Amino acid sequence: MVSWMISRMVVLAFGTLYPAYSSYKAVKTKNVKEYVKWMMYWIVFALFTTAETLTDMLLSWFPFYFELKIAFVIWLLSPYTKGSSVLYRKFVHPTLSNKEKEIDDYIAQAKDRSYETMMKFGKRGLNLAANAAVTAAAKVNSFWS
Repeated sequence: MVSWMISRMVVLAFGTLYPAYSSYKAVKTKNVKEYVKWMMYWIVFALFTTAETLTDMLLSWFPFYFELKIAFVIWLLSPYTKGSSVLYRKFVHPTLSNKEKEIDDYIAQAKDRSYETMMKFGKRGLNLAANAAVTAAAKVNSFWS
C-alpha cells in the first residue's frame, strides 16, 4: 500500500512538475497544438486538485485509494490514453459551455462584492488607526502634563 506521502510526491512530480515543464516547452516552441493539449490538461488537473481536497478527507481510508490517484494522474498524462483531453472534451467543455454565463455573472458579482468589502474594511481600518493614534496622543499628552 502506498502512503499519503508517496502519493503526494508522485502526484506533484507527475501531475505538476512534468506538465509544467512540458507547458514551458510548448510556449517556447510556440506549438499551438501543444498549447491546447496542455491547457486542457491544466483545466482538468485543477478540477482534480479541487476534488482531491474533498476526497482525501472522505475516502483516504478506502483500500488502494492512493494507488488509484496515482493511476488517474498517469492516465491523464498518457499520450496513449489522452485522459485529460477525453475528460475535457466529453465533460468539462460541455459543462462549462452550458454554465458559462452563470459562472461569468457569479465572478462579476464576487469581484463587485470583494471591492465593496475591501473598501468597507479599509475605511474601518483607517478609523481604528485614527482612533488609536488620537488615544495614544491623548495618553502621551496627559503623561507629560
